[in-house]
Amino acid sequence: MRIVRIATIPFPVLHHLDGEIRALAAAGHEVHVITSRAEGFDRIAALGTASVVAMDIPRQISPLRDLVALVRLYGNLRRLNPDLVHSITPKAGLLAAIAGWLCGVPVRLHSFTGQAWAERKGAVRWLGRLADRVITGLNTRCYADSVSQRDFLVAEGICGPGAVHVRGMGSLAGVNLKRFDRTRLRAAAMQARAGLGIPQNAKVIAFVGRVTRDKGIAELVDAFGRLKNAALVLVGPLEPERDPLPAQTLAEIERNPAIYPTGYVPNPEHYLAFADLLCLPSYREGFGIVVIEAAALGVPCVGTAIVGLSDAVVGGKTGLLVPPKDAPALAAALEKLLADDNVRDAMGTAARERVVSDFDSEKLEAMLLREYTSLAGGNQPRP
Repeated sequence: MRIVRIATIPFPVLHHLDGEIRALAAAGHEVHVITSRAEGFDRIAALGTASVVAMDIPRQISPLRDLVALVRLYGNLRRLNPDLVHSITPKAGLLAAIAGWLCGVPVRLHSFTGQAWAERKGAVRWLGRLADRVITGLNTRCYADSVSQRDFLVAEGICGPGAVHVRGMGSLAGVNLKRFDRTRLRAAAMQARAGLGIPQNAKVIAFVGRVTRDKGIAELVDAFGRLKNAALVLVGPLEPERDPLPAQTLAEIERNPAIYPTGYVPNPEHYLAFADLLCLPSYREGFGIVVIEAAALGVPCVGTAIVGLSDAVVGGKTGLLVPPKDAPALAAALEKLLADDNVRDAMGTAARERVVSDFDSEKLEAMLLREYTSLAGGNQPRP
């Protein structure tokens, strides 16, 4: 089978879809990847893809560039003549749905990982909703990475019941338990912590993701300022052009010596492995893959009670959930778990057991292979 995976940027391909791509290639399928030439692009070929095609896929609304990208994508799909196209990320999903339908690709799939329009108003929200309707209408099948996200799409009138599916218990592609293994990572974690200069007696709260407003960073920094004898490690890039942080939050990150921003790192597991807690106070998520990555390392999460995170965190068992945009509630939850080693350890153990049972990437990869073969009418790998 000839398969094309499409993403707006290389990041999700490298960090979340790598296992799936390797599994597909190992099964004898021909896999091509189309994405923008951004950071990480040159490393995608090492996943075992037949080709990596560079395309300018704008993340923001840009009518002229979007039209050019659509024409180029149509041309690439005509040239590759795939049996199946599977997209991820909003803009790539919209362009792939249209181009794949125009090209007559037999199987067209998309995975939703959260709705960027959920926190927007006006024309941007309207256009985002319209795009998701096009995606669900033109594709053979769509997936959501959590049950609550699927239910949100139905409740918002984006699609009807049964139009969007969830693989297994959710998540985009599960967790590679060999990569996220605390014992294997012990030395690397100690080195990463020492490199930041975090005091040995400090309890560590980790955040992993885009350091932006909609990830709840303003509330996290506010809440952290209410805690004592703790360190906050912010792992991920600032995106000031898309969703800038308030000036006072940026100033506090720079001023507070107990806050350690790392920027983008290719190995976030090294930082999660020395954390006592993960905190993900987002306003919106599809699932929150970092939650189960941390859970695989025995690290519980304090998150927000929103669509997606309510699937990733079992409140009171694998972590705590608080209302979004509520810094005092967030501070209270963080303080509660940091102060009680026994409760925190029990939650970490329960979180890891849940990942092993429900989110092992090898199980989800096998499920994907079966679904691809079934949807493609039993097509076998091309000779």
